[in-house]
Amino acid sequence: MSFSKAKRRQRIHWRIRKKIKGTEQRPRLSVYRSNRDIYCQIIDDVNGHTLLSASSREESVSREIKPVERAKKVGELIAERAKGSNIEEVVFDRSGYLYHGRVKALAEGAREGGLKF
Repeated sequence: MSFSKAKRRQRIHWRIRKKIKGTEQRPRLSVYRSNRDIYCQIIDDVNGHTLLSASSREESVSREIKPVERAKKVGELIAERAKGSNIEEVVFDRSGYLYHGRVKALAEGAREGGLKF
């Protein structure tokens, strides 16, 4: 039985989420990638709260640059906001996407911004 791309990604995401939990000391950095934009959130799964978020739709992220570079800017932006909230370590949740392209660029941007995962 074959699955659609979305169903396959959802199954991979469930498999990842079985192993990854965000805590107050080490929250989860979750990524969502649409065709046009990329979004990320820092989530405390124990309390069920989204602590911070960033996306490529914000004014501070230019639409003039390429999507991979935009994703890297979003990673740097979320790292800057995390530092302001005294968050230094996170667990990276790629949400079933391959660690490649925009997802990888976001992770590298967050690392360059000072987040550890």
